Amino acid sequence: MKKLKFQSQAGMNDILPEDQKYFKKVYEVVSEIADFYGFSKIETPILENADLFTTATGTATDIVKKQMYSFRTKSGDFLTLRPEGTPGIIRAYIEHGMQNLPHPVKLWYFGPFFRYERPQSGRYRQFHQFGFEVIGEKGAVVDAQIIQIFYNILKELKLKSLIIEINSIGDSQCRPYYKKLLSNYFRNRESSLCVECRRRLKENVLRILDCKEEKCQPVKADAPQILDHLCEECRLHFKEVLEFLDEVEIPYRLNPYLVRGLDYYTKTIFEIFSISEKQDQDSKEKELALGGGGRYDKLVKILGGKDMPASGGAVGIERVVSLLKNQDVRFKEENKVSVFIAQLGNLAKRKSLKLMDGFRKMNIKVAESFGKDSLKAQLNRADRIGAKYSLIIGQQESLDNTVIIRDMKTGKQNIVKFEKVLEEIKRLLKNK
Repeated sequence: MKKLKFQSQAGMNDILPEDQKYFKKVYEVVSEIADFYGFSKIETPILENADLFTTATGTATDIVKKQMYSFRTKSGDFLTLRPEGTPGIIRAYIEHGMQNLPHPVKLWYFGPFFRYERPQSGRYRQFHQFGFEVIGEKGAVVDAQIIQIFYNILKELKLKSLIIEINSIGDSQCRPYYKKLLSNYFRNRESSLCVECRRRLKENVLRILDCKEEKCQPVKADAPQILDHLCEECRLHFKEVLEFLDEVEIPYRLNPYLVRGLDYYTKTIFEIFSISEKQDQDSKEKELALGGGGRYDKLVKILGGKDMPASGGAVGIERVVSLLKNQDVRFKEENKVSVFIAQLGNLAKRKSLKLMDGFRKMNIKVAESFGKDSLKAQLNRADRIGAKYSLIIGQQESLDNTVIIRDMKTGKQNIVKFEKVLEEIKRLLKNK
């Protein structure tokens, strides 16, 4: 097969018409639930100053070291296509004076993000996420509510077998001591670690806990667990989060190795998985990570704002859409076409445009084939798309100011005056 001259870039996919209904459904559910919980929608630019992410996300993270699309503009600015949502949200929160609003400030977003990764199933270089952020509230109940919101959205989309993995990574009071313990532990076993984890040992020891290499699993299994070394404040905070999740009966499991790949997290972190109902030898591979998040109490201050607690998270839309397809989730069908307008000649086309505008105002779905002049071809299309009635406007009808209404099921036809068509169709559809 001859290679096309122009193709989409690796990991950047076209969202074709047949997939748009899934994205639309996800957006509708997210929007509805966001409104219920009192979140306001925000949209930030896809381009931000590169330093925003190196400062917020962390210079030692994989996102900053390997995955950012960054470039210098003609004027010398160093910009990055946003790899995640939270830093841009916090930048906007500070820049637009939201610190002076009543708190908490609750924001949600929906849009494209970019990371230079190896394209594979469920992982793309341009992908879409929806996310929720609560700024200005330190209570554990907010962490639980963020998780509850994501869980409710996925359940509303009829996804099955969801589980929350959750952990606490402490804060500036207890995490330094834990990292020291962890460094000492892994330093004594450095020869047993993979090459990447040896680098992590020097740069960000917590990331070793997230390693998926088989070589590192036995070493990781015996590593000190942070839950045993939390300060009293972090311990109580995490205990309350779990109690809230128990109260609303959200399924979760503790994962002491969960660390997330971003430097700004404090205390609670979580990830949401869909578990395949097929359990076999490859069951570990049957878990699909849909999204995650956590608390980030220091990020607003790090980016130049007031000292302000915050919590949030995001879910990958492409992964949700893949599950909707695999689980054969069916949505309520949109209104089908009720009326087809068949026309012959330019005068008939002009009258058809006026009719279509009238039907739009009445919320009656209409179709047409203005590019076809054959009446037979137009009526064949009306039949294929399931239109209940066809309106036929030929040259004679245009001159007489009339329209032929054809019942597509029975084939019966009657002639009405042009100005009476809208009301007559409304009556006929009501009686159908």
